[in-house]
Amino acid sequence: MAPEEEALGPDAWSVTADHLATALAGGRGPLKARLLDQSRIAGLGNLLVDEILWRTGLSPHRAACSLNRHEERVLSRTIRATLASLERRGGSHTGDLMPARGVGGCCPVDGGPLQRDVVGGRTTWWCPEHQR
Repeated sequence: MAPEEEALGPDAWSVTADHLATALAGGRGPLKARLLDQSRIAGLGNLLVDEILWRTGLSPHRAACSLNRHEERVLSRTIRATLASLERRGGSHTGDLMPARGVGGCCPVDGGPLQRDVVGGRTTWWCPEHQR
């Protein structure tokens, strides 16, 4: 069953730094869980959020409310750019991080080992070397 449209946050395709500031405000839980919350920002799924956080260098474990204004601007731009890029490629399974997701996988940016965790009830692959 589809959620009621008025219960959804702003669409990820048009999210701005101001939208993000509102969505993340007061969120002491993990950033990844907050980004997956459709009432905060609509349209982001598990693979997309991993790719976006990897591209921005933000840890999925970081407190949602801990981002500064600059990080909110970078994150909002990265969300839109990642959506556009992966749409052209054919979907969220075509991300740059995707081939490395798995036991023994290494970060395409710095070659460090990827770590697998569960954040917000979802499997998360991330790079502790550059995602802070």
